[in-house]
Amino acid sequence: MAAGVTMANKFKYLVMIGSIHCLTDVFKIALMQTGFTFDKDAHHAYANISGSELATANGYTAGGFTLTGNTVTEDDTDDRTEVTWNSATWTASGAIGPSPGAIVYDDTVTTPTADPIVMYIDFGGDQTQVAGGVATISNIETRAA
Repeated sequence: MAAGVTMANKFKYLVMIGSIHCLTDVFKIALMQTGFTFDKDAHHAYANISGSELATANGYTAGGFTLTGNTVTEDDTDDRTEVTWNSATWTASGAIGPSPGAIVYDDTVTTPTADPIVMYIDFGGDQTQVAGGVATISNIETRAA
């Protein structure tokens, strides 16, 4: 379903200075409204994008879904480190969406940037989950190479 993942520059910086702890911090994933365009240079924090998030309705809650299963893996074969989380799901009581993608952010960090954005997952076009269905984002991961 995902067309691509773009890591936020602020995330890279905050990891390098030790502000973000990928194994222990709380991360959330939020669905964005139609027309949202991610800017990896300017979108530093949840506050920068919250006005473009889907509103609370039909099984979706603004502020996002709390991700679980934080895992960090060193991959010496492909020369990278991967951070992964379990799937995120929303059960639709009415239509959820349309949404062009999702933002993952760190809900633990408060300084020097509160709720920094980790990445944007581009769905490759607007997606809508109809009433009675389950919207799922699987294989949530980001990589540092």
